[in-house]
Amino acid sequence: MSDRDASRVELRLLNPGDLDNYKVLRDDMLAAHPEAFTSDAGTERARTPQSYLPRLGSGLADDGQFVLGAWQNGTLVGAIGSDRDTRLKVRHIAHLIGMMLRPELRGSGIAARLLERCIGLLRATDGIEMLTLTVTKGNMPAIRLYERAGFATCGTVPRAIRVGSTYHAKDQMVLML
Repeated sequence: MSDRDASRVELRLLNPGDLDNYKVLRDDMLAAHPEAFTSDAGTERARTPQSYLPRLGSGLADDGQFVLGAWQNGTLVGAIGSDRDTRLKVRHIAHLIGMMLRPELRGSGIAARLLERCIGLLRATDGIEMLTLTVTKGNMPAIRLYERAGFATCGTVPRAIRVGSTYHAKDQMVLML
């Protein structure tokens, strides 16, 4: 088996003890791919690992607020998060956030496993009927990944983010559960 083999990767919900590893992965991905994330690397680099604690929710997937990590040989190599609003009128919607995978593992199937497990956890979460996400327009590998999972584009926000003097549109995608 090669190091790119997705079957050798452990998927599990992150816990507070994983926040240092999560911050390293996140900082690296934000710096390497500024057009792919709404957050900017400089601002996020200044945050402490503990500032990401709210992203973990209760530590269980049953509230729709969590970060799922992909671990290979003890290293966090990928992650995806779910965010769920507490307001009653939109409580039926979860938002997928922060899909990240180390560049050397692209094409390994790990991102697909992360996404599939995340969707499975959310399908089992009481009251969630719809998943949304945004993806930078033109990021075809990511768009194809989401489409294979059943997401459909429902709109585009032009000039959604600006990196330096360059604007990037974001496609909004939705999956009905």
